[in-house]
Amino acid sequence: MRIINLFTCMFLSWVVMPCYADSLFFEDEPVQDGLNVFDVSATFADIYEKLDGVKWGGKNINVAIESLENLNSNAHIAATDERVVLVWKDAIIANYPRPADNDWNAFGEITTALILKLRANDPVLHTASTSEMYQLVVDSLMRGIDENGRYIYSRAAEIAEDGRILTSVGLEGARDVRGNWRVDGVFKDSPADISGLRAGDLIVAINGRAVAEMSDSELAAVMTGFNSGTAKIKLLTPSGNRDVVLRRASIVLADADVVHRSDADAGAILEIVVHNVSDNAASIINEALAKYSDVSGIILDLRAATGDDERAAAKLAGLFIGARPVMRIVETAMDEVEVVPGGNAVTDAPVVVLMSNMTRGTAEAIVAAFYENARGVLVGTPTAGSARIATRINLENGGALELLNKSIKTGTGRQIDGRGIFPIVCLSNIRSVNQQNAFFLNVINNDFNAKDFNQDPDIDAETVRRGCPVITSGADEDALSAAVAVKILTDSKVYNRLVAE
Repeated sequence: MRIINLFTCMFLSWVVMPCYADSLFFEDEPVQDGLNVFDVSATFADIYEKLDGVKWGGKNINVAIESLENLNSNAHIAATDERVVLVWKDAIIANYPRPADNDWNAFGEITTALILKLRANDPVLHTASTSEMYQLVVDSLMRGIDENGRYIYSRAAEIAEDGRILTSVGLEGARDVRGNWRVDGVFKDSPADISGLRAGDLIVAINGRAVAEMSDSELAAVMTGFNSGTAKIKLLTPSGNRDVVLRRASIVLADADVVHRSDADAGAILEIVVHNVSDNAASIINEALAKYSDVSGIILDLRAATGDDERAAAKLAGLFIGARPVMRIVETAMDEVEVVPGGNAVTDAPVVVLMSNMTRGTAEAIVAAFYENARGVLVGTPTAGSARIATRINLENGGALELLNKSIKTGTGRQIDGRGIFPIVCLSNIRSVNQQNAFFLNVINNDFNAKDFNQDPDIDAETVRRGCPVITSGADEDALSAAVAVKILTDSKVYNRLVAE
């Protein structure tokens, strides 16, 4: 590694006068420690310049460079008005003149020089690929101005860099007592699904080798890998033995899944599971509502939903609540934007909204919109309280910065970020069948002592969470959510009483 020696210059700057070099690097040595220093410097200059155009509520991004010390606990960086100094443990290992404000090219070079010094002392950073290095460094930089921000690497650049992309055959499972591999689940439209594999099938041999003789790592390498790969498997199924050829491929999961259930007692219920609040999810739900217009009730499962697109959230919520405020976006204390869907609701069917501590982002705003418009019953446990909207900044190297610099309020202006939305029916407090029966009886008799914690702006959110804790068993939560939701949707007295709360 060769960086222009500035120590004489540094000494003079302390004693006599400041002096600056045109560049910290030699043009005839563009690659140092595996990094093209000029490309890396240009990328960081681009990052600084574009970050400067984002609203930060008064925060100064000139101090962001100090956050590089987050890369390693042994590092400490001080950016004064005159110098940028890197201390490793007790020794100064870098000391550069501080560039002028908004001289992003110079800041890019100093950032690159600091990274080279850190790589020389940090084995994790030293072995990181270029894309991994950007991920680590930019994440650290942005902690100084946005603790939720992140760097999104360029997929094209990463593939060009190391020629690989993770793929899968689309199976989940585990070994049985004999060492064979039992299929537990199959991803829809995956190679395994197309080949007809189903849960319960047993894989006994792969590429002519008994599965029981294969190590866990060898087995994992068949199921997932980099780029495509072919596996010939021997399968034992309830209908007999057969040979199947699977070729790994990239799998795309839908942002929402819809299940239509018809029961003689419960009637037709539409279950909508949202994974990501997006335009795609809104389209899937809109098509389902048009196709199944005769449903008696809808379960909107947002227990693991997230999202950072306010327009998509407005489209999705608008299908149920129409042109009413869904959320407010806050960039600074003086800048608040109301988000309202553009069309009318397409259904008036009763809705139960399922929520949990994994309900995040714009999904939390959707939960709040149902609550504030008395459009559905909130069931589950408190949401995450992580309600922010991302600003995405595309970079010249094909990557991007995602900055969660805008917080979300409800349509009426209630705080969500850092607080969350609280259920009307807390699942973790009615676990057994007897508890459920007693709860619904008390609802009908108007004697269940419900308290709506969403109405109290001063309530301690952690106290509410302790009173309505997370359900640790996913199987328990699924069964309980289904039973309670169906009961609410099939008993109009219960539904109306809970909506009124």
